[in-house]
Amino acid sequence: MRFVKEMLIDKGINEVIAGYLSFSIELILLIIICILANFITKRVVLNIISKTVYKNNIKWDDFLVERKVFHRISNIVPFVIIYISAPIFGSFEELIQRTAQAIILVISILVISAILNAIDDVYKTYPISKIRPITGTLQIVKILSCILIGIALAATLSGTNPIAILSGIGVLSALISIIFKDPILGFVAGIQLTTNDMIRIGDWVEMTKYGANGHVIEIHLSTIKIQNFDQTIVSVPAYAFMSDSFKNWRGISEAGGRRIMRSILIDISSIKFCSEEMIEHFKKINYLKQYIADKEEEFKKHNNENNHDTDFLINGKHLTNIACFRAYIEEYLKNNSRISKEHTILARQLAPNENGLPIEIYAFTIDIDFKKYEEIQSDIFDHLFSVVNEFQLRVFQNPSEYDVKQISKIL
Repeated sequence: MRFVKEMLIDKGINEVIAGYLSFSIELILLIIICILANFITKRVVLNIISKTVYKNNIKWDDFLVERKVFHRISNIVPFVIIYISAPIFGSFEELIQRTAQAIILVISILVISAILNAIDDVYKTYPISKIRPITGTLQIVKILSCILIGIALAATLSGTNPIAILSGIGVLSALISIIFKDPILGFVAGIQLTTNDMIRIGDWVEMTKYGANGHVIEIHLSTIKIQNFDQTIVSVPAYAFMSDSFKNWRGISEAGGRRIMRSILIDISSIKFCSEEMIEHFKKINYLKQYIADKEEEFKKHNNENNHDTDFLINGKHLTNIACFRAYIEEYLKNNSRISKEHTILARQLAPNENGLPIEIYAFTIDIDFKKYEEIQSDIFDHLFSVVNEFQLRVFQNPSEYDVKQISKIL
């Protein structure tokens, strides 16, 4: 700067004007150098780096390019040049250096954020990311980085010692705890959730209180995003999974089957002993042939050993239409290719009530997909409702308006 100023003075220019002119010239030259450096960095260096990254067989560096890590680092170059060139501006040196340092620190926050995002992207390519997500942890690192760089930024701009600023933060600890309440609670909850393996990405969870009933798509520091079956997205506070109850359906997929547990209500007045004609009819049903043969032999042996007078059905053991219906259900389910044979298959009676006798079907489908599960369950009950009359049983149903009208016509 002095050299340019002396040259201008030698040409007869006033010293004050020469000072301003020299300052302006050198400032313009510095701006031009910074623009050229920025252009070379972005147009040449970044292109070389990008081509090199995409050509090699390493995958993790692709995420660094996609997250623009190198692009953000290149933004630092002009301000490094300005910081180094600050002494030529004389009395403005300290101000220019502080400003350059402050901008470099701000860019550093963006660089660190991009690097952490790239780390998260790389981690998500591994299966363990669904079991142990690190998004929340990386967000904590981002917050801590912002705090530390913020302290350094304040110290740079004010020209004070960072330690003095740190000592002053203790006074604001109560305010910080209020501002960052959700992240703090979320961080603690996130550690507990992942440590205890309570929730993973892809889990189907249900939280009625928050209107959530769907799959977990993202686990963040303070919130967990759930996509419901109607494609709406619900954000639930992470700590809510520790303070409130929720249902995780992961066991369905791990068990390899989804449970069917639904009842058919049978009119109790239609339950009776089987007549000879009914037994002969049941013998023609493939799923009941072996059951009828086994039961006839068992009951005949029992009745003979105990000298029961079988002319009266109340004596001894006899087949009932409800027992045959339950046996048919179990055999039908066992022969259904979409029902798991590795899990319990059962047709059982529940306690009778004012609506009749519930026959509960308990089984597991092989396919756990919600739509296919509903199709399998519907097909089973469509069939059972259709065949119940073959056993001379009636399904209980409260009288409808149509039934009342029909009765009125008869009367």
